[in-house]
Amino acid sequence: MKLAEWRGVYTAERAAALSGVPRSTLHYWARNQYLVPSVSAERVKVWSYTDLLGLRTIYWLRQRKRASDGQDVPRTTMPAVLRALAELRDLDLSLWTEDGAPRVAVDRAGRVWLRPEHGAVETVDGQRPLDEEWLDLIEPFSTSEGARGPNLQAPKPHLRIVPGKLSGSPHIVNTRIETIAISALRERGLDHEKIHQLYPVVAPVAIAEAIELERQLRANLKAAA
Repeated sequence: MKLAEWRGVYTAERAAALSGVPRSTLHYWARNQYLVPSVSAERVKVWSYTDLLGLRTIYWLRQRKRASDGQDVPRTTMPAVLRALAELRDLDLSLWTEDGAPRVAVDRAGRVWLRPEHGAVETVDGQRPLDEEWLDLIEPFSTSEGARGPNLQAPKPHLRIVPGKLSGSPHIVNTRIETIAISALRERGLDHEKIHQLYPVVAPVAIAEAIELERQLRANLKAAA
């Protein structure tokens, strides 16, 4: 399968920035076979969209937590973590569109479940979640290192991430204009008005959001450095 055919293609830098998980941690987990990059596990490693969800899953499950009743919660065992990763690999990413996507969550027992935009909560095997303590893997994700991974479907109101479009690159909704391209123009010294002149079909607010998202992603890499 060619790289362009994958539903999400991310270098280590991009995967770390979007997931919020430190880049060094990505490489450590790859070396130790916890999460091997799906697209390419060779010298130039490349992660998929499902891998982004998996990175957040490992990070959250392996952290010590405090339950709603105040009790300390131990780290989830690695067998349960690996089971969650296996369930994530079975997700139907064709459900992700410009208009929406199912909510994907993991509970403390390592069970993955889906919450459609409209409909009942269910796990990938058709059962309800075992534990009310869970993490939504699509919503913004913060780490102890100070990174803030964005929403992985709608990073901003006018931005989208669709695994099957532009190799999963964040883009302005209903266009093929990637946020990283807008940010590159800003870095070259073009102001918002000049960028809008280059892309007159794009609302100025969308241009501002694209620049802000890329600024946040760069900050994520610095936070974990």
